[in-house]
Amino acid sequence: MTDKPLSGRKAQAARNDKLILEAAHEVFVADPEAPIAEVAKRAGVGISALYRRYPSKEDLLRKLAGDGLARYIELAREAVASDAEPWEAFRAFMRAVVIADTPSITVRLAGTFTPSPEMFQAAVEGDAVNKAMLARFKGDGVLRDDVDNGDIQMVTESVASISVGDPERTREVRLRTLELHLQALRAPGAGPLPGEPVSDEEMGVRWIPKDAKA
Repeated sequence: MTDKPLSGRKAQAARNDKLILEAAHEVFVADPEAPIAEVAKRAGVGISALYRRYPSKEDLLRKLAGDGLARYIELAREAVASDAEPWEAFRAFMRAVVIADTPSITVRLAGTFTPSPEMFQAAVEGDAVNKAMLARFKGDGVLRDDVDNGDIQMVTESVASISVGDPERTREVRLRTLELHLQALRAPGAGPLPGEPVSDEEMGVRWIPKDAKA
């Protein structure tokens, strides 16, 4: 059975929503302080159409971050279930995260809005999936034993911070840099890692707006 085609109005609303979210990712990752009107301009939709879907900038940021987290969880689950050779499955996961650019949302937007309870619940789910993924690839002997969840997060966020102007060139450089990190993550590793990995608490506190911490 195929899905019933959307009506003209619903199809247009779906197209507008896709355009809005794509534009919001570009605008807010580049400048978290940008006005929401810039998103409407970049998406080519009227500001009233944007506000009907997202009444405030915080609503739009929550949607953007929530979708990014959901995509990350989806990729991690695919990695856990993959039938590919273990190292290639892990490598494919890391490359997919970089290409999807989900870490850029954390790098640029964490602490700029108040997360919803649903986002916190999704973060708990994501933590469980990450632990399952690490256990799988450590058990397969391809990921070094002293690597933790925080290390993976810091690698993807570090790569996401790279920008050399042109989007295609930026992606190329990010993937090249990722390969350098992957060699360090692969078992058995050249030597012990200093210090402790970033903890779940340290990663989570970044999402609390500064005024809420006071």
